[in-house]
Amino acid sequence: MAAPFTAHVFLGMSVDGFIARLDGDITWLTGGGDENAGPDDGEGGDFGFSEFVGGIDALVMGRATYDVIAPFAEWPYQGKPVHVLSTTLEPGADSRITVHRTFDEAVQAATAAGYRRVYVDGGRTVHQFLRAGFVADLTLSRVPVLIGTGHTPFGELAADIPLEHAGTRTFPGGMVQSTYRVVSR
Repeated sequence: MAAPFTAHVFLGMSVDGFIARLDGDITWLTGGGDENAGPDDGEGGDFGFSEFVGGIDALVMGRATYDVIAPFAEWPYQGKPVHVLSTTLEPGADSRITVHRTFDEAVQAATAAGYRRVYVDGGRTVHQFLRAGFVADLTLSRVPVLIGTGHTPFGELAADIPLEHAGTRTFPGGMVQSTYRVVSR
């Protein structure tokens, strides 16, 4: 299935490549109330996130990611359509989102809506978009912590996905953010 849109990834992760602990905990990423524990201590602003979101038309995320973001006091995607992949979340449960039961359904909705640039978030969701060949680039922000085990968006793939380094930035506190373009095969 070819998509007329491009998918773009913006992820925070541990140096050892995990986006969450096995139990879903991300306090090591968000700081968990300890300013020295994560990137949200204000030292690096929002690490380019607002600029990134400003350049996309819509988001597709997995249910676990939605569950982390839903209770935020300030919805980080104001004005952007948000699509959530979930087999258990009831449609209409949150007026800020549209629920899709399958990956194909979400891709069809994004295509029908005419989106050109779609932000993809969440481990399983990123993996599905990578496997389908829809991802154009990945921005990976490595937080200076090793957590040993957890969830990764980079599972088994049918073939290697060659990447081209587009740039790297460093932030106070030690975060290193690299962007890679997916090389067309």
